[in-house]
Amino acid sequence: MGDKKRVLILCTGNSARSQMAEGLLRELGGGRFKVFSAGTRPSNVRPEAVEAMREVGIDIGQQHSKSVDEFTGREFDYVITVCDNAREECPVFPGRTTRVHWSFDDPAGAAGEWPERLAVFRRVRDEIGARLREWAAAVS
Repeated sequence: MGDKKRVLILCTGNSARSQMAEGLLRELGGGRFKVFSAGTRPSNVRPEAVEAMREVGIDIGQQHSKSVDEFTGREFDYVITVCDNAREECPVFPGRTTRVHWSFDDPAGAAGEWPERLAVFRRVRDEIGARLREWAAAVS
């Protein structure tokens, strides 16, 4: 087997969707991917995202929000944007980068108390996981 495919997952705040996707792809990819995540306007990893991932046996508690600027000039096989804003603001990366776009609801905008917010994070986590399973199976 050749080198691991380098994947960068982008969203706006790098607080939920891209963080969960990073953890999920590491787990689902079977060691085939070197995964990073970043945001166009990074903030902080949401505790709801950490909890939703813990529930499926994936620890993202040590991950932190990063700016897409930290990855300027680096080569990636794939750049996956998981929100429309990130797609619009995504910089150009050198090399032969394949861009993939999926738009998921932003769970960070969920209203209500902890249980209601966590339910939204779980739904989005599951939607991202389903999409990543399909994609990872199709990528050789």
